[in-house]
Amino acid sequence: MVWIPGGSFTMGSDHHYPEEAPAHRVRVDGFWMDRAPVTNAQFLKFVKATGHVTLAEQPADATAYPDALPELLEPASIVFVPPLRAVGQGDPYRWWQYVAGANWRHPEGPGSSIKGREQHPVVHIAHGDALAYAHWIGKSLPSEAEWERAARGGLEGAEYAWGAELHPGGRMLANTWQGDFPNHNSRADGWERTAPVGCYPANGYGLLDMIGNVWEWTEDWYQEHGVRLAAARTAAAGQEETGQAAAGEGCCASLASLDNPRGARDEAASIDPSSQHGAIPRKVVKGGSFLCAPSYCRRYRPAARMAQGIDTSTCHLGFRCLVRPVPRD
Repeated sequence: MVWIPGGSFTMGSDHHYPEEAPAHRVRVDGFWMDRAPVTNAQFLKFVKATGHVTLAEQPADATAYPDALPELLEPASIVFVPPLRAVGQGDPYRWWQYVAGANWRHPEGPGSSIKGREQHPVVHIAHGDALAYAHWIGKSLPSEAEWERAARGGLEGAEYAWGAELHPGGRMLANTWQGDFPNHNSRADGWERTAPVGCYPANGYGLLDMIGNVWEWTEDWYQEHGVRLAAARTAAAGQEETGQAAAGEGCCASLASLDNPRGARDEAASIDPSSQHGAIPRKVVKGGSFLCAPSYCRRYRPAARMAQGIDTSTCHLGFRCLVRPVPRD
């Protein structure tokens, strides 16, 4: 693991996707973080020790999906399947398929294997699977703020985990998509899907693959940044009115930096019935993946974020863990 020093930084961005705004100051305490995403080899040890069966390896609960076709209740997961002919970018269902038999052992479905991919990030991991691994090994999942602090590697305000340019001097510094998404991946970075951890330089804190390769789960229930900031302002105003704010501090001063922020306080607040996840609670995922392309998904940046339903696993979603020091008396 790598030590990530505590401190304040600017979280989010006002220059890319709406869900990243507004940029705001936060402060986190120091913590230890896994140097790389959890690999297939590491996850295999966990499964052998515990007998854990991932969500993708279990049939779906028919009572939770009363309108689902029977074949969609079979053990399955979501896999990127390149279209057979050139398609536009308007319909993601042209390249995402719900594949029966796809799981962490069989990333592309029946007939595929993790043999030779032991050091690749484990994928097809639902949030509950990531939590189970973290609890087994005595660690936790990061908050979104902790994850973003770590990904920035000490660079304040940089677009990428390494600086201002995606490919400085023509160098590929993360496993992302090159070419015409979703039709053709030129593999200029050497990889069509996941890459073994450590193929690219570490960031300023010594962390590998914080950008690209696979998305990573956090512990935070999804919430818009603006909603969290509004709640913090309300709480700060209440403290000021009751005299709980420190002497000389007003509402705005107390918000100079949010301390160790978390997302929504309960899962119900993360649900957006109008989203593709319907009534399913959602967690924040960070980092982008091998499918992020300049022409389609520019989420290979520390500020980028997405909401992911906890009932979902995919071929480009994994995780890493952290340890928070025990506070001393």
